[in-house]
Formats: sequence, C-alpha cells, structure tokens
Amino acid sequence: MYEYLEGKVAEATPSYLVIDCGGVGYRIEITLSTYTAVKELEHCKVLIYQIIREDAHLLFGFFSSEERELFTKLLSVSGIGANTARMMLSALNIRELCSAIISKDTNTIQRIKGIGKKTAERIVLELSEILQKTDIPLSPAKGISHRYKNEALMALQTLGFNKFIAEKAVDKILAANVEMSCEDIIKQALKML
Repeated sequence: MYEYLEGKVAEATPSYLVIDCGGVGYRIEITLSTYTAVKELEHCKVLIYQIIREDAHLLFGFFSSEERELFTKLLSVSGIGANTARMMLSALNIRELCSAIISKDTNTIQRIKGIGKKTAERIVLELSEILQKTDIPLSPAKGISHRYKNEALMALQTLGFNKFIAEKAVDKILAANVEMSCEDIIKQALKML
C-alpha cells in the first residue's frame, strides 16, 4: 500500500494528477480541493489511497490527511464506491460534508450527483456518530477569480455533464459572483445540475 507520492507535477486537471516520481508517471484520481491546492505547484506530495480491482489498480490522492480520512469513512458505507466518495468530496468541502452528515441534513447530501434519498440516509445513519467523535479540522476554502471558467467546464464534462448545460450553469454562477475559485464554481454547478 502506498502512503504518499512526492515528485514533479507533470499534469494537473480537476479530476486527475500525474506525478513524476523518478521518471515514472503516476496517474492519481483527485478531488477538486486537492486540485486547487496543487494546480500551481511544480513539485508536490499527495497522500494516497490505493484500490486494487481485478481490472485496475487505482490511486486516489489527497492534499490533506483529513480529506483522505473522510474518503475512507465514506468508502465504509455500503453502496458508496471510490468515485462516488470522490464526487461527494468534490461537490462539498470537508466542512460542508461533515456538517451535513453530523446534522443529518440529507437534503444537502442528496444534491450531490448520484446520491439518492436512501443513500443519503444510509450515509447519515452510518457516519453521523463516527464523525462527531473524530478530530477533523474543518478549514474553509480560499477564493480565486473567475478565470477558471474553462477548467470548471472541463471538470464538469469529465464528471459526465453535457457541455452546453454545464456552461449555462457556470455562466449563471459567475453572473452572481465573479470572484470564485474553480473548486467553488464546480461545487455550485454540481448543486444546480
């Protein structure tokens, strides 16, 4: 099992990161908050969660240990796979997601693509008490300007949304608030779509 990978950032997109470690490029699936933290860096270290399946060896990377911890807790819920957990951590930051689970706010959780009423209820049932006992520091995200519109659109398309529908949502979001980070644009769009 890998604990972390550290090296040169060869490629960074809102959905994955390629890190060059001694001449070997590792493709790592990431969340939007990790992307926001590493996109400007030339060299970085990401914490790894590895999933080995019959048809693939997947690496999921996180900039913070708190995000990786929440990811593993989400995976422990029946019916939540790695991509769903990553989508949840991309749609809501750690603070928002933990708050929604602890306060049993299933409506907020249901707004995430792929999460229905029963799944939201199961997440709350299985994790609300566990999260109340953990020490996950919940820090707010930093804001950046709207120049990230294209990156946000690319991320939404990667997540399976139609380009024109996604662009309409992003334009509406930016009309209301121009000073938003790529991560925040995508989060708001995921809530709308």
